[in-house]
Amino acid sequence: MPAVPAQWRTPVATRPRGWWPGWVTVRPTGARTARARRHIVAKAYLVGAGIASLSAAALLIREGGFAGSDITILEAQGRTGGSLDAAGDPENGYTMRGGRMFELHFECTYDLLSSIPSLDAPGTSVTQDTFAFHEDFAWNDKARLVDSAGRRVDTRSMGFSERDRLDLVACVASPESRLDGKRISDCFTPEFFTTNFWYMWCTTFAFEPWHSAIEFRRYLNRFVHLFKTFDTMSGIYRTRFNQYDSIVRPLQSWLRSNGVVFTMNTTVTDVELADGGGTTVTALACTREGADLRIPVAAEDLVFVTNGSMTANSTLGSTDAPAVLDTSAPDASWRLWETLAAKRPHLGDPSVFDSSVSDSTWGSFTVTTQDPTFFKAMEEFSGSEAGKGGLITFKDSGWLLTIVLNHQPHFHEQPEGTYVWWGYALFPDKAGDHVGKTMAECTGREILTEVLGHLRLAQSEQILDSSVVVPALMPYITSQFLVRKAGDRPQVVPEGSTNLAFIGQYAEVPDDVVFTVEYSVRTAWTAVAGLLHLDRQPPPVYKGGHDPRVLLEALHTMHRR
Repeated sequence: MPAVPAQWRTPVATRPRGWWPGWVTVRPTGARTARARRHIVAKAYLVGAGIASLSAAALLIREGGFAGSDITILEAQGRTGGSLDAAGDPENGYTMRGGRMFELHFECTYDLLSSIPSLDAPGTSVTQDTFAFHEDFAWNDKARLVDSAGRRVDTRSMGFSERDRLDLVACVASPESRLDGKRISDCFTPEFFTTNFWYMWCTTFAFEPWHSAIEFRRYLNRFVHLFKTFDTMSGIYRTRFNQYDSIVRPLQSWLRSNGVVFTMNTTVTDVELADGGGTTVTALACTREGADLRIPVAAEDLVFVTNGSMTANSTLGSTDAPAVLDTSAPDASWRLWETLAAKRPHLGDPSVFDSSVSDSTWGSFTVTTQDPTFFKAMEEFSGSEAGKGGLITFKDSGWLLTIVLNHQPHFHEQPEGTYVWWGYALFPDKAGDHVGKTMAECTGREILTEVLGHLRLAQSEQILDSSVVVPALMPYITSQFLVRKAGDRPQVVPEGSTNLAFIGQYAEVPDDVVFTVEYSVRTAWTAVAGLLHLDRQPPPVYKGGHDPRVLLEALHTMHRR
């Protein structure tokens, strides 16, 4: 099992200001030197308070020499974290819409978080804490797939036919330009979508057959090194707590300690651009508490926009009430991108991602209980200690259900004796096998009834009666996977831009994959380095496919029976 890489072992307390992994001495970046020489005090405005904006703010300080007081984060909601959310209490139930997985080669994320002190392990960084937690609680999934009879499936075999293997190789080798506008289902036979590989792959990463072949190809290339352990999920890393508690809170604390200004409940409705052929922001139009305001932006100031949101229009239900799908107009992040794209054709096409809710919706649910019965029953069923078992997918379920028992506590303030677990369904519009209703129509209790129906546990009634279940529906959760072509996502720093950059899941960077924290951090770093013309660029995307040993291991796994 890999230990903490050497470049991330330096204790946070011993690092000088401006330290970053891989450099023996601290030296000013080109931007710092330029700013000092010109005596310019530039301001930076970041639209949105998700992980991309928080990362960009930290990198402006660490890489760009900005004072925190010169950075303002503008957020429409009353909380930070964006899609990395977590809330609740034992009585009313905890909730998180999703959870992100990590792996060894999230270079940008670990580099950034290596300079952010952990709130849970004094004297260590968030990166060190994450690696230490993995060493203690690595996943070793023994029940990755469960069949319709409630039996564990032998997943050592990927279940490929020779045609499947050839199609996979062809997809990996195809230039992205040849996959423009294609779905995954355009590249494979129907039988491919019944293999063990597909059931594990789609429920690990949330792919559907109608999603973009470009994104699927990127994932295959990006994670080829995970093939050999894909059935056990031992190559997947998790944070000690949910990502809000383990990443957002320490990052936010560090930013506040450096003087970064958080302006909440403020919606940016327009980014005003100077006349002419280039792209230079001159002002931000906002609304706050019903009042309009305008923030002038000087030529030397910087603006970072998180365009679009995968958790926009999310809704929550309860144990006794379903979550009601919100199909009203997309939220402010999408509307702002639409406004900008109408001004400049090279700023992407948001309609590709926000106008097909039926193709991008799925549901999740969070279960809270003070009764350990379910955890004990699942440890016996799965053969793994809770927190070490990984994902469990009911591959034949109508909803394509997946559940996971996280290490406890999973919430920072979760009291001893309280247990929280999570699940989701890729087909919330299909009828359940045990409740006869779609997941979208179900209360939390009915969703748990469906899960227990697949498990056939003798203690089902006791588990139902002792559980609080909070369902969530997310109409845009996989919108970044929808079929696209080159140019539908704007470049991080668009051509001709002098002070505007896009960050987050709907900005374009080559090779890396969306629906990851790493992608958000990479876009943030790319934006900061690009607008400030820094010599130091983000670490390159890891490409295991260039390593013959990794390729051989992947090929061996593909042929394993």
